Amino acid sequence: MLPQNIFTPNKLQGVKDRINKASSIVIVAHKSPDGDSIGSSLALYHFIKKFNQNVVICHPDPAPTFFTWLDGFDSILNYQNNKEKVKSEIQKSDLMFCLDFNALSRLGEDMSEMVKDSSAFKVMIDHHLHPTDEFDVVFSDTSSCSTAQLIFEFIEALDSLEMIDSKIGEPIYCGIMTDSGSFRYPSVTTKTHQVIAFLLEKGVNNAKVHESVFDTNTIERLRLRGYATNEKLTIVDKYNTAVLTLTEAELEQFGYQNGDTDGLVNVGLSIVGVNKSVFFKESNGIIKISFRSKGDDNPINELAAKYFNGGGHANAAGGRWEGEMNEAVEELKRVLHEFCD
Repeated sequence: MLPQNIFTPNKLQGVKDRINKASSIVIVAHKSPDGDSIGSSLALYHFIKKFNQNVVICHPDPAPTFFTWLDGFDSILNYQNNKEKVKSEIQKSDLMFCLDFNALSRLGEDMSEMVKDSSAFKVMIDHHLHPTDEFDVVFSDTSSCSTAQLIFEFIEALDSLEMIDSKIGEPIYCGIMTDSGSFRYPSVTTKTHQVIAFLLEKGVNNAKVHESVFDTNTIERLRLRGYATNEKLTIVDKYNTAVLTLTEAELEQFGYQNGDTDGLVNVGLSIVGVNKSVFFKESNGIIKISFRSKGDDNPINELAAKYFNGGGHANAAGGRWEGEMNEAVEELKRVLHEFCD
């Protein structure tokens, strides 16, 4: 059950030595945390704790509340609410793990500058395309369904699978589950299912993880999602594309909390005949965009990169638009023909 050779012996031994010698270890992950960034962070956190090392997780902003059940969730420091503490932890760290992002800019302006200025040895573990050269060691597998699976493979490559318990296993399962669309995306492989089988054998309760993430809706969240699909979903029939939009005012109307729109873009993709779905969400004067598509011959990341300052995987990408919502939607409609047969 060995991973593909991204964890080469020299790099792996060097990182292992640094874990053992470090005086202060920090784990950082991208802005707008999701199940994979949270799961991979907590799994690595609990693994490093077994070495009796001083380790802390520092994220740019708060996580969605439906992840609070994960062991160690309360220990996560977020920069938005703990600026001085996060700054202090980053400044004093001598080893830093950068998880689930391919460039320091994904941390947000303030934290990215702090991490750049840090003298800590930086290790990236990630599955996104086009990693930058801002890290000292890179473990990158763009074919992997999730960073959480790479954390498992990192532990496996260290010959430490016996150290995996429910504290480590549950967040790994959670990260894989959420980033793979509950194991349905093409990036899921036989290796993924082997990892899941191992976690179940270790006592991870798969039903608990699914219910804790997907069956903990607030009434406001359900009403927001109902409003989005009933009032704000349109279909560009000519190009088999679903379009969803939510303005900042609409989000506020339904008491929006982080994570309330997670997975909403996939609703559009589930419609019969639709092979692309795009979700536009206004936040702090910027339109954040999620892109999804079906099929190996239908890459959506090219559209995101060319016209919306974004990028990502072939069938799942992100982008942004600095301007009005109607302008962003019109731009999408204007250029869609370039990416359709």
